[in-house]
Amino acid sequence: MDLQIAALLAQDGITSGAIYALLGVALVLVFAVTRIIFIPQGEFVAFGALTLVTLQAGQIPGTVGLLCALALLVFLLDLPAALRGGSAVSLRSSLLSNLAYPLLLLIACYLLPLAQMPLLLQILLTLAILVPMGPQLYRIVYQPLADTSVLVLLIASIALH
Repeated sequence: MDLQIAALLAQDGITSGAIYALLGVALVLVFAVTRIIFIPQGEFVAFGALTLVTLQAGQIPGTVGLLCALALLVFLLDLPAALRGGSAVSLRSSLLSNLAYPLLLLIACYLLPLAQMPLLLQILLTLAILVPMGPQLYRIVYQPLADTSVLVLLIASIALH
């Protein structure tokens, strides 16, 4: 083995180790705050990579549709509480807070020249699409199970995975 191969292997090992360390820290932080062993963390990495590749190809990513579907589900979960509030203001605020942002992203994806955008803007658009999915999944899957044991939350994480 010559010095160049050793340097490449060392670089690969350091990069892989840093990624595993970051994933481990993220798992510990999420568990310490929410008692959830968040197994579907890797899906967010895969969704991010696939969304960015799709944006670079100039197509509308499927994650935008997933974001809109999750937003609609969260809105439907919040709808009974908004209707119990008895005012149009609570219904309007629920509608705006849950559905407006994903629909604006969907419209932006249709109107923007996705393939011609600079890489930094594509990365920011990818983050804008993926970041809201975390709270939405928490609201749909984990919040109804908040008072249960860690084992039930682990089973829910495996089911979500």
